[in-house]
Amino acid sequence: MDPQLLILILTFVVLLLIDVPIAVALAVAAVLSLQSAVGSAASSVVAQRMTDGVASFSLLAIPSFILAGRLMGEGGMARRLVQFATAMLGNSRRSLAYVCTISCMLFGAISGSATAAVSGVGGMILPEMKRKGYPVPFSVALTTVSATTGLVIPPSNIMIVYAVVAGNVSVAAMFFAGVLPGVVLGLAIALMSWMLAPRLEFADADADEFDRVPLGRATLQALPSLLLIAIVLGGILQGVFSATEAAAVAVLYAFVLAVLVYREVTVPDLPRICLDSGITTAVIFFLIAASQAVSWMLAYEAIPQMVSDGLLALTESKIALLLLINITLLIVGTFMDMTPAVLIFAPILLPIVMNLGIHPVHFGIIMITNLCIGLCTPPVGTCLFVGCGVGKTTISQLVRPLLPYLAAMFVALLVITYLPELSLWLPRMSGLLD
Repeated sequence: MDPQLLILILTFVVLLLIDVPIAVALAVAAVLSLQSAVGSAASSVVAQRMTDGVASFSLLAIPSFILAGRLMGEGGMARRLVQFATAMLGNSRRSLAYVCTISCMLFGAISGSATAAVSGVGGMILPEMKRKGYPVPFSVALTTVSATTGLVIPPSNIMIVYAVVAGNVSVAAMFFAGVLPGVVLGLAIALMSWMLAPRLEFADADADEFDRVPLGRATLQALPSLLLIAIVLGGILQGVFSATEAAAVAVLYAFVLAVLVYREVTVPDLPRICLDSGITTAVIFFLIAASQAVSWMLAYEAIPQMVSDGLLALTESKIALLLLINITLLIVGTFMDMTPAVLIFAPILLPIVMNLGIHPVHFGIIMITNLCIGLCTPPVGTCLFVGCGVGKTTISQLVRPLLPYLAAMFVALLVITYLPELSLWLPRMSGLLD
């Protein structure tokens, strides 16, 4: 193994083991590995690569979508979406599982955060599911997996990150590509709930109604929130604004909705919300910058080509290679959070899949779906830990009810992988792909 690559890997692993933040670990590993090649100039080279890594117009959409998500998250949107889903599907024991899935999908898509969906929707619907007799571990497992679907449905920050890393990939194309796969993922989870429902041993249920609102009123209350997705996608499709400009429009719309319409966010709340959004943005951008420096080092050492040659030496079957890549990404998602995983592994795997004739937009949806599953698995499953905190349960209690849902998500992943038109049809129909 090349000495520089060995230093890069060992430094990164050691720093992670002593709980150094992953962005810092990546930057330090890049500097030390490059030190052996260019000496004292290593720091300036890495700094330049980090600066170039975030010098992208498309990345300007991320802070805006984060701020819009925060405003919508604190603006009473979760309650209105749950009421809307309940009014559509009813408030019976069986239907509440589907209400949970649809509410998490909608909230996750609009807020752009799976953890926000777990805490926002879960905080409201988990107590009601308990009153209806659902076992707590089952309810938490369902909420956790359902929340991740919102990252596949646009607008999604991780799609922007992937588009920047992939190079000549349109953010708008990624947004449209995620719609149908996100629905497939949600349907797979709902179907598993339907299959598991007869096996649930319901306890005695309380007869309390859960904010039962007539369908017409619930629709009117939730419609302004739901329109955010339509405004973003519709504006991009009609050429009114780019994806980055759409993020700014989303902030303005979320501000009007949360402050002036719903009136659940007050003017004194805005500095705190902006500060929280700024901190989140800084963390993400530092992570992107450090990951881009490492990606440059990997490209300098021709690692993507080495990995490609190694995989192609195992098999030349497109089906087998895609399955192998999926398994690899599932393992990566178990141990690494979504953003660094995309930043590090997309440049390595993209040349392989493009040699197989896989469109980079399709592969982006495959990769994001894989990593969504990783959010529900220990030891780094962010949504899993948030769900345990909200539902006041433990990971060991979640293992059994979680496994069927992970299996359903894996089946959906295979469908998304081997049916590329699910990802490419809408972008093509929208004129975003050749």
